[in-house]
Amino acid sequence: MGLFNRKNDTATTTALATATAGPDLSHLSGDYTIDTTHSRVGFQVRHAMITNVRGEFADYQGTLHLDGADPAASSAELVIQVASISTGNDQRDGHLRTGDFFAVETHPEIAFRSTAAEQLDADTYRMTGDLTIKGITRPVVLDLEFTGSATDPYGLQRLGFEGSATVDRTEFGLTYNAALETGGVLIGEKVKLGFDISAVRA
Repeated sequence: MGLFNRKNDTATTTALATATAGPDLSHLSGDYTIDTTHSRVGFQVRHAMITNVRGEFADYQGTLHLDGADPAASSAELVIQVASISTGNDQRDGHLRTGDFFAVETHPEIAFRSTAAEQLDADTYRMTGDLTIKGITRPVVLDLEFTGSATDPYGLQRLGFEGSATVDRTEFGLTYNAALETGGVLIGEKVKLGFDISAVRA
C-alpha cells in the first residue's frame, strides 16, 4: 500500500508543478503593441458613498515585451492622454480636466512603466511599476490574467490580458472633494483601475 501511495504522491506533485508553471508561452516571446481599438483602459470610483462612477480613456499608447520562458523578464509601458477622459457626462469630464483634478494643461499625460514582473500561477501574473499622475510618481501593483493568444484573420499574432489595480488618488495630488449633508464625502479616495488589453506582435 505504501508503494502505491508514493506513486500517487509523485504523480500529484508533478501535476501540481505543471499547473503552477502554467502554459508554455516561449513561442510568444517578443515585443507587442497595444491595439487600442480592441482594448480598454478604465476606472471606477465611489460617488456620494453609495455608487460608482465609471470612466475610461480613449487615447493611449502602450507596448509590452513578453518573455514566455522567463516571465520575470517581461515588461510594459503605457502612456495615456488625460484629455481623452470620458465618464459619460460632459460637465463632469470638463471638471476632471481642470486643476481640481488632473490639470490637463500642465500634466497632459499619465504614464506607467513596469519595474518587475512575476508569474503567480497558471494564468495569473503580477506586474509592479511606477505610475505617474499629475507629475507625481508612486509604485503600483497590477494583477494580470493571461486570457489567451491567437492569430487573427490578417495573420497578426495577438495576446490578451485583463488587469486591475487599486490606487489612492490623494497620493497623486487629486485631493478635491466635497462634504455631504448626511455625512461622508462626495468622491471616494480609492480608485479601481481596470484593463482589457489586446496586444499585437510588433
